[in-house]
Amino acid sequence: MSQKLQEIMTTNVATVSPQQSVAEVAQIMSRHNIGSVPVVENGRCVGMITDRDITLRVTAQGQNPANTPVQSVMSTDLVTGNSQMDVHDAASLMARHQIRRLPVVDNGKLSGIVALGDFAVQNIYQDEAGQALSSISEPASPQQM
Repeated sequence: MSQKLQEIMTTNVATVSPQQSVAEVAQIMSRHNIGSVPVVENGRCVGMITDRDITLRVTAQGQNPANTPVQSVMSTDLVTGNSQMDVHDAASLMARHQIRRLPVVDNGKLSGIVALGDFAVQNIYQDEAGQALSSISEPASPQQM
């Protein structure tokens, strides 16, 4: 019997709106000890913002996080799953797209999020989680020195 994402996903998800400041997102990340936050507008997941987005698109560019809106630095090319998706399919999807967190969307609304660690907790999914992580961790191309 296959397990569905709804059985392992986190449903109490910290979210931000596109209009909030990057500084507010950083505070939420710090408070919840997380590295990415779904961006939600009217219940719809319109993007994701990660600690990496903040570092590369705000800090490294010399922008002020207090007056930089989330929508100007969030990722919008989202890969999502749904709560009825098989966990094996979700792990494969995450590996294929090299993502560590998968927003779970039902009827256009964010209903949860699944992280690679959620698969690893389930013993029967350690192989998929390991494969997904190794795919995600591979460099996109050989590093030239």
